[in-house]
Amino acid sequence: MLETIKTLVVDDDERFASNMVKLLRTQDIDASVAPNGAVALEILAREAIDVVLLDMKMPAPSGVETMRRIRDLGSTAQVIFLTGHASVDEALAGLNLGAFDYVLKPASTEMIVGKIKLAYAKKQKLSRKETEKGDPA
Repeated sequence: MLETIKTLVVDDDERFASNMVKLLRTQDIDASVAPNGAVALEILAREAIDVVLLDMKMPAPSGVETMRRIRDLGSTAQVIFLTGHASVDEALAGLNLGAFDYVLKPASTEMIVGKIKLAYAKKQKLSRKETEKGDPA
């Protein structure tokens, strides 16, 4: 049986977020929504999330600040930034913080699902490396 990818959609655009969750669920991705960075951080503090789709442009905390705090939590979730506003500086800031990728809205469901699957594969690979590193040889 395939593992379910737990994905958190973080976006202050309620309609976009709820539609994205519905679309991801049709692709057998376990998706839930957080309306802002603060709620996302609360969820990440108590739940194991594999992939976070994180809106870049949100009221405080911004996407980049939320990404910083996700890493401060020690979360291993892979982060994919989503934005309708192209900004090379913000994209670089997010990638420098360890984001997996950066996607411009609107993006096709197929493209987003593909990136989620790649991000999940990376998370699994990193998790295996950590496990192997901890095993005495």
